[in-house]
Amino acid sequence: MTNLKIKISLFFNYFVFAILLNSSGIAITQVQNNFGVNSKAASWIDPCKDLSIAIMSFLVASFIVRLGYKRAMLIALGVVSATCFVIPNVPSFLAIKLLFVIVGASFALIKMSVYSTIGIITKDSKEHIRFMNFIESFFTVGNFALYFIFSYFIDDAHPESTAWLKSYYLIGGISIVAFLLLLTSNLDESGVQKNETEGSANFFEMFTLMAKPIIVAFLCAAFFYVLVEQSIQNFLPTFNQKVLQLPNALSIQMGSILAGSYALGRFLAGVVLKKIPWFYVLISCLLLAAAMVLIAMPLAKNVNVSAATGWFDAPLAAYIFPLIGLFLAPIYPSINSAILSSLPKSKHALMSGLIIVFSAIGGSCGSLITGFIFDLYDGTTAFYFTLVPIAILITSLL
Repeated sequence: MTNLKIKISLFFNYFVFAILLNSSGIAITQVQNNFGVNSKAASWIDPCKDLSIAIMSFLVASFIVRLGYKRAMLIALGVVSATCFVIPNVPSFLAIKLLFVIVGASFALIKMSVYSTIGIITKDSKEHIRFMNFIESFFTVGNFALYFIFSYFIDDAHPESTAWLKSYYLIGGISIVAFLLLLTSNLDESGVQKNETEGSANFFEMFTLMAKPIIVAFLCAAFFYVLVEQSIQNFLPTFNQKVLQLPNALSIQMGSILAGSYALGRFLAGVVLKKIPWFYVLISCLLLAAAMVLIAMPLAKNVNVSAATGWFDAPLAAYIFPLIGLFLAPIYPSINSAILSSLPKSKHALMSGLIIVFSAIGGSCGSLITGFIFDLYDGTTAFYFTLVPIAILITSLL
């Protein structure tokens, strides 16, 4: 297969950052246990990640082509590898927030580079959207793995223990493997570098892209999708623990159902999108996602708070609600692929930067709003809120 090694390298890059980024939901739960902060304060972990993604994307998008996609990815992997080995030795709420600032800034380099590299190594728009869904499904494999990695280090008998931070030693080791694989892979960037113009022109060209109504519509869709995704993903372990009254380790493990649903949903989307136009697929998925909220939340209000001790006696809501991932899964890669594949390859880095900025801001808003509602009302009300951005997302696509 053409470009096989670089494709495998991109998968590994996404796998590593799926674990790092999505561990924010676990961190939100654990810092409440370890450092005595409430849900509202803990929800700031996600903006630490997302705002650093947005700022780095905005600053770097104009010259990442000159820096080189491969070099940018190597820098990101090197920085997070070192950070992962430091964090377990400085357990504090501040250190956790700094970790996610570094992870976010590094992921901005990774995501812009990966999205732009896909345009180099695929032949047409159909291959582009298939590979985009495939690599995003690999992202969810990392998301699935993280729940078992972290739950292995969590001590239910001592909720105040910071032993869960040792997970980052393992993640740092995986990151080093990804670094070495990328270092030994070949990527021909000469085509896009030849079309590179002066950095200042590229910077202002980002604003020119934003002047197009179709670009604004896609960016709006990306914003509200990530708002929904991060609302659910970051607070699902907390929901399992505080609303469904599951043990701490089990609350985290059962979050893997959401990750597995995302992986399966993106795999199936790669098949379905070959036969059905993406617009009809996405609208159907959003309507079904809204239905999952309306089905699962009433079930969460009628659980036996003393019954659940393991997977087999967990309440039905703990199984049903995470299945929303099946329907949310195809949306993000499909809208991103649709807009990227319609632009010249030389514009992919700039467009990727815009996508990442709007996605990051959406993620921060989702986490902060959910944390606020979680503290002010309760977990079911917080998740009912996702119906609002789902409705806006449908409108954006229309």
